[in-house]
Amino acid sequence: MQYLLMICGDETAEEHANDGCGGWSEDLERRGKIRGGGGLRPPTEATTIRVRDGEVLLTDGPFTEAKEQIGGFVILDCADLDEALELAARHPAATYGSIEVRPMLGPEDFT
Repeated sequence: MQYLLMICGDETAEEHANDGCGGWSEDLERRGKIRGGGGLRPPTEATTIRVRDGEVLLTDGPFTEAKEQIGGFVILDCADLDEALELAARHPAATYGSIEVRPMLGPEDFT
């Protein structure tokens, strides 16, 4: 099953933006666990889009007000949630931010 790891942090997490993952991603790539992922530019560079009554509304920056913002994501292929949680706990960002682990829907969920 695939799991999405959303790597989150507050404004102090920006100082870790160029730290890398200390071998975490390289290890999981060798083991065939990573299916995709990447870092994100700061929320101040985001554009939020909404369509209301047929009108496209654009807002600079993130739409939600939150203390933590998503700074990156990883898609893992794991046997189960326990494995996904164990791998997420080893990510360096877990020591200064948080990582939301969420099961992904598969093609079979849309039939």
